[in-house]
Amino acid sequence: MNILIVDGNEKNASDRYVEIGMETQYEVYKNVLENLSDIELNISIIHPAILNDYIPLGLNLEDFEGIVWTGSVLNIYDYGPSIERQIELAKKLLTKRNRIFGSCWGLQVLAEAAGGSVRKNPNGLEAIISENIKLNKNGIQHPMYENKPSEFNSFCWHYDEIENLPNDSIILSSNNKSKVQSFTFTRNQSIVWAVQYHPEFYPRWMSGLMKQRKNILLKEKIYNSEDLFEK
Repeated sequence: MNILIVDGNEKNASDRYVEIGMETQYEVYKNVLENLSDIELNISIIHPAILNDYIPLGLNLEDFEGIVWTGSVLNIYDYGPSIERQIELAKKLLTKRNRIFGSCWGLQVLAEAAGGSVRKNPNGLEAIISENIKLNKNGIQHPMYENKPSEFNSFCWHYDEIENLPNDSIILSSNNKSKVQSFTFTRNQSIVWAVQYHPEFYPRWMSGLMKQRKNILLKEKIYNSEDLFEK
């Protein structure tokens, strides 16, 4: 099975992970997919936030059974080339026959490309744990949540949220921080499943992220003191 991973980060963001011995976000996704799959995956990774010509010679966007879009430290309303290239890529993919999954930034890029909009969340930063995510009726019936609990927590890190949904979108889950914790929509022959949280992250990786962003967590009062942070 051919899988395409779209890396949402600029190079300096990925370099910061590597410098402290962490996997990049696209490496996290690659490892998760390979570990979960019971069939052989042929995984390609592209970097539209870094390169103008981000599609390597010989790679065709028609060749993939599934597409995954990673998180990012970017904010979509800042625009600029690294963001605009991703929006244009998403628009192109939505004209084809695709199965696309996006987490956090991936959700936001796909929403923007399909006619929705993203804003800074008035409820502030949601970081480390997204608590009490609740499936609605549509979520309970959706195959993404088959055999999953109707209420759960997940790793997360995001300042932003969906402000306006693309037409014909279906919200699947929400919590007190954001009305849209997951949603789905179809464009042409492309089906999108997307979540605002990070199901791909795992405890050791999140620990590294917390150390990297300790000052932000204290400034934003995610932890009210260094003692609470260290616990």
